[in-house]
Amino acid sequence: MEIRFGTDGWRAILCEDFTLPNARKVAKGIARYVLGKNKEPLILVAYDGRFMNERFAKEAALVMQNEGARVFMTEKDTPTPVIAFAVAKYKADGAVMFTASHNPPEYNGIKFIPDYAGPAEPEITAAIEKEIAKIGSVLPAQGEVEYFNPDKEYEKHLHSLVNLDLISSLKIAYDAMHGAGRLYVGRILKENGVFVEEFNTGRDPLFGGRPPEPISKHMQELVDLVKEGKVDLGLATDGDADRFGVIDFKGRYISANEVLVLIYNYLLETKGPKPVARTVATTHLLDAIAKAHGVNCIETPVGFKHIGQIMRTTDVVLGGEESGGLSIAGHIPEKDGILADLLIAELRAYYNKPLAEILEGIFAKYGRYVNKRLDLRLTNTKKQEVMQFLRDKQHQQLGPWKVKLINKTDGVKIVLRPDLWLLARASGTEPVVRIYLEAASENELKQLEKETLAYLNL
Repeated sequence: MEIRFGTDGWRAILCEDFTLPNARKVAKGIARYVLGKNKEPLILVAYDGRFMNERFAKEAALVMQNEGARVFMTEKDTPTPVIAFAVAKYKADGAVMFTASHNPPEYNGIKFIPDYAGPAEPEITAAIEKEIAKIGSVLPAQGEVEYFNPDKEYEKHLHSLVNLDLISSLKIAYDAMHGAGRLYVGRILKENGVFVEEFNTGRDPLFGGRPPEPISKHMQELVDLVKEGKVDLGLATDGDADRFGVIDFKGRYISANEVLVLIYNYLLETKGPKPVARTVATTHLLDAIAKAHGVNCIETPVGFKHIGQIMRTTDVVLGGEESGGLSIAGHIPEKDGILADLLIAELRAYYNKPLAEILEGIFAKYGRYVNKRLDLRLTNTKKQEVMQFLRDKQHQQLGPWKVKLINKTDGVKIVLRPDLWLLARASGTEPVVRIYLEAASENELKQLEKETLAYLNL
């Protein structure tokens, strides 16, 4: 089979394509890529709590050792941001992370994290794919694995980024979703004097029967707990703890767009004006806040690898995406759900009011922005027709609004006003077109959705 790396690594269904022989093959391809850049490399290996992941990780470590690399493997299941931080801390040549992140339990995957400690850019994954394509079957390698634990260094670094003393005044509920954050978030909070009610902290490769993705429909248990009024805030992380989930007072779900706005506003108020980076699908409220402070908002294609590249080359204080990923200046150029959760807790304690109330203050100052994503399941033919229409048509009017700008950075984005736009992107793997919508009110958002579907003849 042909192994291709997608937006964030190679993912496949367990026992179908994600097998030990294929995992060995990918590991050998990565080792050969790294050895082509350094004849005596150090490669780190980590894994989340998915089915058989210790075995996959150990097989990969032994294969890469056999190729001539020195390899350190984590002692236990470990979050993606922790192993990414370890790449920077240990000055490693890269890391191999076994995870399918927020995807359902039947999936597994492999991420390669290069020496800059962020997501691999397309030219790197293309080079790895070429190496893999040259390789036939790979036999199991023999030997012993060298283990390590990067937790203390990572947690010490978090203390330099987050005021954990401030958070000690809060009561927090945490849903680990049976993911790799289960051994980190609750413990870090408790060690710093926070009352924490944590649950779903056991390792479960089936993730309790739901995808380990911290979005509203998967967090009802956390919503119900916060509604009881015994805690100030609900937090969650996904399967490999690189994405965050937030539930506010009275069980209100705080979307990723809102979390980015809250944290950016907080960082500007406490650290001074600095630019921000966001993907093309992420809220323009970040632009409005940046503009009011005389700084730029940098737009990238979808995918945190693009945000990471900006964070490595530009002085931005925050980089984020609407799908639940963020990082900040001084940290790794990789999304970190643990850091995001702690920052939200810090600002909740700093303002000493519910997040929804803080958001209302931001809306009063910069304008209200509401958003929605539609996942339209279409035939492949219809999917192609929709995207072809959007790419080829000279868009001038959408419903009652004049088109101000067409942006083809990633998909097709039609901007009607700074606070009114839509973006259409076709899935690379499914017969799905994703439509992102943003407007200045719920009523206008409903109208934008109706006019968009009519415009696309859907």
